[in-house]
Amino acid sequence: MEIRVQHPTFNLQPPILMDLFSIQAEKDFNDARLRAFRNDIAAFLARRPNELLSFEAVRSSLPIYGQSYRGVREVPVEKIVGTTTNRYNDFDRAFLPSQARTKSRWKAIDELRLRDQSLPPIQLYQVGDVYFVRDGHHRVSVARQIGQTYIDAEVIEMQTRAPLTTNLKRLDPANIEALGEYASFLEKTQLDKLRPAVDIEFSQPGGYTRLLEHIVVHQYFLGLDYKRNVSWEEAVTDWYDYVYLPIITIIRERHVLNEFPGRTEADLYLWITDHHWSLNLQEVQDHTHDVGFEEAAEDWVKRHSPRLSRKIARALEAWITAWRGKNAPASKPDAGLPEPSLQLVTTDLSKEPTLDIVEPRIFSDAPYS
Repeated sequence: MEIRVQHPTFNLQPPILMDLFSIQAEKDFNDARLRAFRNDIAAFLARRPNELLSFEAVRSSLPIYGQSYRGVREVPVEKIVGTTTNRYNDFDRAFLPSQARTKSRWKAIDELRLRDQSLPPIQLYQVGDVYFVRDGHHRVSVARQIGQTYIDAEVIEMQTRAPLTTNLKRLDPANIEALGEYASFLEKTQLDKLRPAVDIEFSQPGGYTRLLEHIVVHQYFLGLDYKRNVSWEEAVTDWYDYVYLPIITIIRERHVLNEFPGRTEADLYLWITDHHWSLNLQEVQDHTHDVGFEEAAEDWVKRHSPRLSRKIARALEAWITAWRGKNAPASKPDAGLPEPSLQLVTTDLSKEPTLDIVEPRIFSDAPYS
């Protein structure tokens, strides 16, 4: 009869040291929860979302047309902003634990780190400059808490025409919808290939559809000017080079963006072109000078800037105008002045050799061109 002897297994870590690891992991988790609580308060006061970004929400708004396996590499921890699973409510935007139900798992990962035991690479999806966790949420959370800069990860990159960045404003759900519109805009215009340095950003959805309208109108008026058919590609590049960029240059040189916090250059482009068009319509009716884009930009700032100094100036101007209107003397006809008379032309112009004596005034600026 064979007798099998079971040899006892021993944990090489002294009990006191094991207790120290557990105590430190407990402290790390409590500190992480406190930081998450503070992040919640800051996000509430700033009126911005604080939960992890959902990869499914991004994929539904942002067209993804391919993927590539990038292998295992070091990834900046601060660029991991979301998850591909339903765990986006378990951690905040900084990947700190937002609840206590995963405490045991979080502490176990932290204790392994404290014992200097190696952990397998996490698994990530990459979209642009940011990453979404497929597997390894607690490892990322522990890394964020201890201030770890890089983490080993197995990466699959998703291709898109409008890549995400770590810009917190662009990672808001509404801005992701706008980013999806940007991807569609680039798909239709190929502007990212025609002008690789292009970077058009709106603060809210709807702007890129307006830009497409501008390009269509610009293509029409280019055809009238050149007296030929203008291709879509030519219209796109001509609009970008000679309409969009010059107005953006005016916005930058005159620091117009400083007058409208929270807005973008593309927002101001639409506002200024709309205002330019309405001002020129009024000038045509009044038979005065054509208004340029610089003048339209200055007038827009004067009328609509939310800065307190501008509001005070507008209120003061309105009060002075009202006061002058109330205190203006009643108009009385001057008896000593002769009544103005209209001098009629008696010559029959139709019989003159030249019929273009009177040339009508034509407004040459096309809308949004």
